[in-house]
Formats: sequence, C-alpha cells, structure tokens
Amino acid sequence: MWKLNVSLCLLVYMTAVTSNFTTPAQPACGDPVFGSRIVGGTDANEGAWPWQISLQYRGSHICGGSLISNQWVLTAAHCFEWSKNPSDFLVALGEYQLQIDSPHQVVSAVQSIIVNSLFSGVGTPGDIALIKLSRLITYTEYILPVCVPTASMSFSAGTKCWVTGWGSIRSDVLLPPPQTLQQVMVPLISNSACDDMYHVNSDISANQQIVPSDQICAGYAAGKKDSCQGDSGGPLVCNIDGIWYQAGIVSWGDQCALFNRPGVYTYIPDYYNWAASYGATRFVSSSPPFTASALLLTLCLLVHT
Repeated sequence: MWKLNVSLCLLVYMTAVTSNFTTPAQPACGDPVFGSRIVGGTDANEGAWPWQISLQYRGSHICGGSLISNQWVLTAAHCFEWSKNPSDFLVALGEYQLQIDSPHQVVSAVQSIIVNSLFSGVGTPGDIALIKLSRLITYTEYILPVCVPTASMSFSAGTKCWVTGWGSIRSDVLLPPPQTLQQVMVPLISNSACDDMYHVNSDISANQQIVPSDQICAGYAAGKKDSCQGDSGGPLVCNIDGIWYQAGIVSWGDQCALFNRPGVYTYIPDYYNWAASYGATRFVSSSPPFTASALLLTLCLLVHT
C-alpha cells in the first residue's frame, strides 16, 4: 500500500511540475492583438506595434527600441553616445502619443546597458545595444514582444517590411503634436545593392564599402519613404507566415528619404547569438517554478508515511 501511495504522490507531483512549466503560458512573440495597418507614412493604430518602446534620456524621448522578452529591449548602440549610465534612462512601453499619457503605458527604470563592442561611431558595424529593464514586464494587449530571428534565418531583398517610430517626418521637421506613433512600409534592399546606391554621386571609391556588411537597407531608390532622426534604435519588422520578426534596427542614413539614399539598419540575424549570450532572448519566470509542487510532494509523502 505504501508503494502505491508513493506512486500516487509522484503522479501528483509530476502533474504539478508540468503545470508549472506550461501555466500560465507565455504569449507568442510577433503576434499583436490589434492588427490593422495604414499604408504609407501615417499614424499607426494604437496597439498595432506592441513591442515598440520609447527610450527616454533624462525625461525626453531620444530613440526607439523593441521589447524582445519580458526584461530585455533591443535598440541601437549610437543611442548611448551621450551616456551609458542606466540611471539617465527610462523605457516607456505601451506608448502611443508622446505628449499624451496613455492608460496602457508602463515605464521602467534601466538595470543595465550592453553596447556591442564592435561599435565605434555612426556608420560602423555593431550598431546594436541591449537594455535590461529593472523589472519584469507583464504582457498586455498593448505590450508584447517581437520575435527575434535566429542566426540561420534570412530576409530576402524586396520583402515588404515596416518601420515605426516617433522621429522627424522630414529632415529637421519634428513630428507635430501630439506626436503619434508613425509607420511606413518599406521593401528590403540587399547590402550590396544598397552600397551601390550610396556610391552614386559620392566621392568615395567604388572599392571602399560604405554600408557595413552587418547591415541591410530598406526603402526606395526614389526616396520619399524612410525612417528619420528620432527613429534611431527602432524596429524594422517583417511579417513571415503571419508572425512578425524584427529584421533590423534603425541605424543611419544620409538625411531622410533622399534619392539613392535608403535607410540603413543593423541586421538582426547577425547578432542573434550575441543577444542570446546575455540571456536576452529568454523569458524570465516571476516566481520559482518548483516551490508549490515540491511542497505538495512533501505533504503527500508525510501523510502516507
């Protein structure tokens, strides 16, 4: 009888452990609740891009970024040229209009900032940084992570992707009040084709690479649609089989939306392993996974001893 009771206890315990792993389930990345979009450099719908964050330096928005797990944000390294002191920054999630407080907004302090060691200035490789938030974020309909593509994933030239942010609407023309989150659809341009564009009407030798090999471009040869100042660090996302993946981070460009000068983005698959090495792509549990189930097993065994 004792062996039978122990077996029952173990069965109960294993059920509890399994439950701890699966309940509550983590929401899928790259799957916003509010999905409608407006084509072409216009206001986004609230909640359409739930991974978009506002990086604030001493109280003012300076860069965009993306939530990639419940404690980590991805942005550009050049957003930290003024300071790398975590206490100088806040991250606003669920933000929609910068000048109007949203009931869906959550603001987090920054625990640490990790800037890629390759970065040495605008236009150089390694324009990527990780922000570890000082708190675990609870997901809502307005705050969800984007999917981070693995190193083996690739994005083809011509893929229609979207860039979002609160940056200038033209070179040196700020986004007007109430500063509503903007979105624009831009097709991907391969690194080599983009580098060729940047050599047009340039004094730089054709043998000298302008666009680093760890970057990809998005936009049009004719210009007119592009990311701009203030969008830095923000996400370039592509819908692959119904799931949104972040292909790039807004890095640099020659002004905004000029002929043969598309926006340049840090290519995320090249840095997946780097981000993963810090645990940034893992979801963090807010409670110890075995506490309740271990207690249940102990009580069960005591009763049948």
